[in-house]
Amino acid sequence: MTMSSDQIAALFTRPDGSFLCARWGRPVAPVIFGLADETLDIFRSVIRAGFAHAGHPMAETDPEMGSNLMLFFMRDWDELAGIPDLEQLTGIQGLPERLRDSQADQYRVFRFDDNGAIRACLGFVRMTGALSQAHPAQLAEALTMRSTLTFARDITPTPDLAALIRVAYDPILPPAATDASYALRLSARLAQTAKTGPVQ
Repeated sequence: MTMSSDQIAALFTRPDGSFLCARWGRPVAPVIFGLADETLDIFRSVIRAGFAHAGHPMAETDPEMGSNLMLFFMRDWDELAGIPDLEQLTGIQGLPERLRDSQADQYRVFRFDDNGAIRACLGFVRMTGALSQAHPAQLAEALTMRSTLTFARDITPTPDLAALIRVAYDPILPPAATDASYALRLSARLAQTAKTGPVQ
């Protein structure tokens, strides 16, 4: 069973009704802050596996930013104040206050290149409540999948979503789309892949 175009469109449609499905346009160079060494190793392995599944390359460094996938883990949003140049990194003023007021447990910021493809992703995770009890590998898988494409809402890893991510990285498709009809193309590629096997 593959996802319908309506199901796919819903994944990338924002609350204001706009649609954006974008993938990375450059090798991913991750860095992770705030985790113990043993958990850090798990996250690194899962991130490598996730982008390998998508068929997208990784790198040690990004020529512009050094690291372009940055994950920050903390106990309280007030800890964001200790991140140097936070407003410059995110392009958002007063982010700690916004997240504290909304009682969010995670937040992602995507930055894009001239073609609309992802050039950077910053993820902030407050390790309290349910997240503090999550298995590191499961949390790493979820956060990795959420950073591969511009999902408009949080997703839970499933085989269907893994297949969708791989299809979205098919070079025959554009790196970014803002028209919801793009979901029809993704659905068609998914159906084709289900019949013939993964795109190589």
